[in-house]
Amino acid sequence: MIELTKETFDAEVKESELPVIVDFWGPQCGPCLALMPHVEAMEKEYEGKVKFTKVNVSGNRRVAIANRVMGLPGILFFKGGEEVARLGGGDASAENIKAKIEEML
Repeated sequence: MIELTKETFDAEVKESELPVIVDFWGPQCGPCLALMPHVEAMEKEYEGKVKFTKVNVSGNRRVAIANRVMGLPGILFFKGGEEVARLGGGDASAENIKAKIEEML
């Protein structure tokens, strides 16, 4: 997964040819850490079809604020440079992420 910062966010997400998943997480967020292996497995499954990225909010608060991410985990879905969906908190499950990916493709 590509680790994003405020310097790389636009190039990796908004200028991407592929749909992009952005996983906003934090090292103190238990649900984030529990979800991460599932998201990393999806990255392999959708290789070449979807770009998977993540933002560690503890070091990139401005990126989280700019994208109106108020709680963790926060999963944002981008297509053609625009946000098309988001999942947060209890909605951010592996099943829901996979369903949103299928909707984007």
